[in-house]
Amino acid sequence: MLDFNCFFVGVDVGTSSVRAAVVDNKGEIKSSASAEIKIWEPRPGFYEQSSENIWACCCEVVKKVIKNIDKKYIKGIGFDATCSLVALDANFQPISVSPSGSNEQNVVMWMDHRAHAQTQRINATHHDVLKYVGGSMSLEMEPPKLLWLKENLPETWAKAGHFFDLPDYMTYKATGSTTRSLCSLVCKWAYQADNDGKNQWDESFMKQIGLEELLLNDFAKIGNVVLSPGKPVGNGLSTSAASDLGLHPGIPVGCSIIDAHAGGIGMLGLTEQQEKITNKLAIISGTSSCHMAVSEAALFVPGVWGPYYSAMVPGYWLNEGGQSASGKLIDFVIETHRAYDELKMKSAKRNIHVHDFLNELLLSMAINQKLQSPASLTADLHVWPDFHGNRSPLADPTLKGMISGLALSSSIESLALLYLATIQAIALGTKHIIESMEKAGHSFSSVFSCGGLSKNKLFVQVHADVTGLPVMLPKECDSVLVGAAILGACASSQFKDVQDAMKNMCKVGSIVEPVKSNMSYYKKKYAVFKKMVQDQKEYQSVMESISI
Repeated sequence: MLDFNCFFVGVDVGTSSVRAAVVDNKGEIKSSASAEIKIWEPRPGFYEQSSENIWACCCEVVKKVIKNIDKKYIKGIGFDATCSLVALDANFQPISVSPSGSNEQNVVMWMDHRAHAQTQRINATHHDVLKYVGGSMSLEMEPPKLLWLKENLPETWAKAGHFFDLPDYMTYKATGSTTRSLCSLVCKWAYQADNDGKNQWDESFMKQIGLEELLLNDFAKIGNVVLSPGKPVGNGLSTSAASDLGLHPGIPVGCSIIDAHAGGIGMLGLTEQQEKITNKLAIISGTSSCHMAVSEAALFVPGVWGPYYSAMVPGYWLNEGGQSASGKLIDFVIETHRAYDELKMKSAKRNIHVHDFLNELLLSMAINQKLQSPASLTADLHVWPDFHGNRSPLADPTLKGMISGLALSSSIESLALLYLATIQAIALGTKHIIESMEKAGHSFSSVFSCGGLSKNKLFVQVHADVTGLPVMLPKECDSVLVGAAILGACASSQFKDVQDAMKNMCKVGSIVEPVKSNMSYYKKKYAVFKKMVQDQKEYQSVMESISI
């Protein structure tokens, strides 16, 4: 029975910060807080964190958000996190994943690309499990990283007692239970599950790729008790974790989920328009972008992860496309431009975000040039956005970023144009992913957007114009935190299941319609976009034929 005087805590461990929120049973965020996480980059392409630092940040932000709320009304807590790899010894103490040897650095981040060679060898096996990751495994997944640790840090490998995906580490710290989430395992660990009852590790895959040690003791190091997201974990919040977080012991803890997937369940319940959940595409855009779509039957999309059974919404198959750098790419383009200091100064003077300043500048430039829309300012400026490789739909980590049309200008106007062309390129990448998904059997009537970039009006409008689909924005722009809270709500039995919680806690805020007059322009930009990657591959072919 629904208790109207109750709240849930949602915790989101993102790339660079931990956030927490108190959310009521209508999906309204009552308070929120964030804390920055330490990141180490010991070598190019290596990104590391500390699990103890992450948990400390979690405790800090949870205590802040519950400060003015009677703890007896907090009925559940849920966690989401990036799909990063946590290494612990047999006593659950941190052990190093770093060339530095520091045990503090015991987390290989999701965006770490050190395991390129291991990924290539895994994909060369052509094992059957690979068809569930779009045909080839990404170097952002856990098996390549585990294999890298075995081959490059033998001391760590010998001492390792437990490997967790970061979302599962958070529920371990909260409950003391080593239960794993079906979401984490099927999406990032090659765990097998389907609608016929399969729910298991594939021993032949582990042996073939050289991780046979992980089979010992019934897979104890990587998990042998698996739950669906939102199911209650262990006996709820442990006494020690309750003390750390400032909550009552025993509060139900929902089985965790990956951060982007939390955004999916925090949005796909929106019911402003009567459309099937299978016709909705959820885009969660922050440091990177994830494109989440569910289907009633398993759909295999080349270069797109999945299909994963019950990884996000129970009973549905999930496909997950993505872009390894979106917000990070926009920041890079802005911050490395010579006019960045001028932009910061002018934005600060007006007390507005740099994105808002650039958006206004682009509109002014279009008016001065008597253009109908700022979109056409980039008719001779084009970007291919894979500065950190291509996750989907080409699944090629070797691809690089490209810019065509630069001039001898370092003005703030030239920065604005490059910023616009970059946003357009990210949106064109989304169209590329949608095209691949629809070719495999998906059909989309709308896009649902959340994450930091969904607060950028230009970013959202360009995505609507490029895809030709309306973009739905949730009432609570922090849908990832709502999604995490939904897990706690499910564990508390306030709702009968995840879908019921989504229906009650997800609310539409606004709808951004595509500007029809821009669509023919973007059709031409898309043709250039696809030609750019063909050209890059031709360049690679030419250079490969040269021996020095």
